[in-house]
Amino acid sequence: MATSPRALAPLLLPLLVFILSRSLRADPEAVVSRIAFGSCANQSAPQPVWEAVVGFDPQVFIWLGDNVYGDNKRPFRLFGRESTVGPWKNVPQFYPSPEEELRRRYEMAKAKPGYAKLRERALVIGTWDDHDYGLNDAGKEFIGKVLSQKLLLDFLDEAKDSSRWKQAGVYTSYMFGPEGKRVKVILLDTRYHRDPLLSDGTILGDPQWQWLERELHGPQSEITIIGSSIQVISNLSATTRPLFYVESWARFPRERERLFRLIDSSKRNGVIFISGDVHFGEISRFDCGAQYPLYDITSSGLTQSVENSVPAVFQPLMRLVAVLTPTTMRVFSPNCHYKSCTCGQPNFGAIEIDWNAVPPQIKLELRDVQGNSVGSVEFPVSDLEPSNAHAIRKEGHLFQRHCTLETELPWLVRHRLALLLFGTIAVSVIAVVLLGIACLSASSMFTKKFKME
Repeated sequence: MATSPRALAPLLLPLLVFILSRSLRADPEAVVSRIAFGSCANQSAPQPVWEAVVGFDPQVFIWLGDNVYGDNKRPFRLFGRESTVGPWKNVPQFYPSPEEELRRRYEMAKAKPGYAKLRERALVIGTWDDHDYGLNDAGKEFIGKVLSQKLLLDFLDEAKDSSRWKQAGVYTSYMFGPEGKRVKVILLDTRYHRDPLLSDGTILGDPQWQWLERELHGPQSEITIIGSSIQVISNLSATTRPLFYVESWARFPRERERLFRLIDSSKRNGVIFISGDVHFGEISRFDCGAQYPLYDITSSGLTQSVENSVPAVFQPLMRLVAVLTPTTMRVFSPNCHYKSCTCGQPNFGAIEIDWNAVPPQIKLELRDVQGNSVGSVEFPVSDLEPSNAHAIRKEGHLFQRHCTLETELPWLVRHRLALLLFGTIAVSVIAVVLLGIACLSASSMFTKKFKME
């Protein structure tokens, strides 16, 4: 009895998917039009986001760090033999895992069913951040980095002849697509050579800077995606201090300026940053770093998010804080799901390129765990080409959005969040004290009246 083509379809579909998922490895000239990316995935937490990532059907998925949480966190202790906070703390709050435990956590992450499904369908590449590097906020001083590098490359199924096994750091690059539709992906290592925070030293180190210069001056591409585990454009710490700080290129201002100068001098088209780390998503833009706007799409995290770190009753408060936090770089758009144009829930990033449009179009987007868009921008690829008009505007900028750095905001604006918080606390304390005085006064009057009667 002959089998109908319709009956064979369910059997042939998995084979077809398998063949397509290997097409980029077999043919780097294949046109790439869909790229997904993400960061901050706790291997011990549920990871429902993978269904949405697979539903987007990316040809490439890019890890941007904290691909697992390999370090450990001691409990919050203000006093005692193991105090972890305050000027008298005597043990660090974070400490690294031994090799076997870190390996086990990578294996746990790799075995997640949704992630396994993605690996069957897309080429997976990536870099690291601090928690998979081995220790929170660590840099070049971390002694376990050589072992951590090997475990990361195992997790990414890195080819055995790759130079990443031999070099100091996990930075690398890829070129996809035929001439006229090329996409270059450059993945930076912001950990292996990074100087201590507050040093204003180096993030990349000399060998990586030399490599990056060669990459940017190398063969041209219509789009160049630079993956950084920490934010490049946004400087959240400038407007949230002294309440809290986050890592970013802005905390190494000379390094960030060097990066912008290198992009500008290379005359390279189509540079876009993607980043992670901060446990929320946003799209930011800097118009005064090169001769065209520089976008940074931050997707964080796949499981870790600021809103999920607090009880549900406080989540509206977190969204209010996001609205009140001053920013000069964030892109505000009618396409935003939240008023702040940030996403404090788990999310992933998506890049879509319509090569058939005239002119070709690119869409930069953040999506939630259901695959719904929570923020996006769309524009012609030609907008990311060096322009004399943009250069003139750059030279003459005064105070304007997307050109003014957060550190250039007036003092009162820059510290608005802290002033509001401390002001609210002060008013609340005064109100409680006045209420207490009123209650004591009323009680005293009532007592006197009672005695007189």
